Amino acid sequence: MATDKLKIGSKAPDFNLHGVDNKFYSLHSFDDKKILIVIFSCNHCPYVQAYEQRIISIQKDFGEKGVQIVAINSNEDVNYPEDSFDEMIKRSKEKQFNFPYLRDETQEVAKAYGATHTPEIFLFDHERKLKYHGKIDDNWKEPEKVKYHYLRDAIKEVSEGKEVSIPETFSIGCTIKWKQY
Repeated sequence: MATDKLKIGSKAPDFNLHGVDNKFYSLHSFDDKKILIVIFSCNHCPYVQAYEQRIISIQKDFGEKGVQIVAINSNEDVNYPEDSFDEMIKRSKEKQFNFPYLRDETQEVAKAYGATHTPEIFLFDHERKLKYHGKIDDNWKEPEKVKYHYLRDAIKEVSEGKEVSIPETFSIGCTIKWKQY
């Protein structure tokens, strides 16, 4: 259902989405950030839930270094009411998200990025060129057994002006819940 994935080196598609903090965000909202990480996310997916604390930690660890995470929920909420905007607000407060959590009601942003899963990671450099796409690490169930910290490693490499050693991994998680027309 989604478009072909963005290729490494592609420019980030712009967006203008409503956040749980009642502000609207676009790519330009983050012009002062060296790295922008777009994570397609939601409330109900067990993979997302397993990664929430790790996402919060990544933002905490790298935020002062010019890294900004933004989570986007593109799931339809008729069959998945737990992914509604009101439920997003509750989840953000409950989990104390330290990054913007945005609603892609039309699903146009997910389609523009070619996103298919939650959580699915797109890391862009200061020019907003895609440098990493895929998953956060190699063990969604047991954080203490992670061997490969793909996202953290990509952040470090991009911050140091290096090429990302593993620019793509396959995305794991739940599929984005598309509206049926």
